[in-house]
Amino acid sequence: MEKNNHIMPKWIRFLIAAIAIGFGLLTVSAGSRVLFDISEPGYIVFLPLLIFNTLMGFIYMSTGYLILRNAQKGRKASKTIFILNLLVLVIILLLYFFSSDQVAADSIKAMVFRTSVWLAIYWSLKKSIFRQ
Repeated sequence: MEKNNHIMPKWIRFLIAAIAIGFGLLTVSAGSRVLFDISEPGYIVFLPLLIFNTLMGFIYMSTGYLILRNAQKGRKASKTIFILNLLVLVIILLLYFFSSDQVAADSIKAMVFRTSVWLAIYWSLKKSIFRQ
């Protein structure tokens, strides 16, 4: 197995963690507003997806904190989040194509975005070792 020689400065790890935490806060905020009927998204809401994303927002924030505390554990957590989001994306794509009245196209776009963000977070952590 090839060793990784790229050392990421602490400020970049802090930035990655801040993105994860901020993304989590936005996810919890948006999901909670819809769950508690404070706002209406203007498209079909697939309740299991809404609940999943809102709960994942808390996990996003926890992972951001973990990235700050322990880069290796944060990397593993970000990989898990990416895989879970990818799995849910595949499921909602199948639902969309086989039962389009359950899942909105906007939900798919949002899930593609979430999955992409976590792929970028995981990739950036995987490609680097950190100064402690």
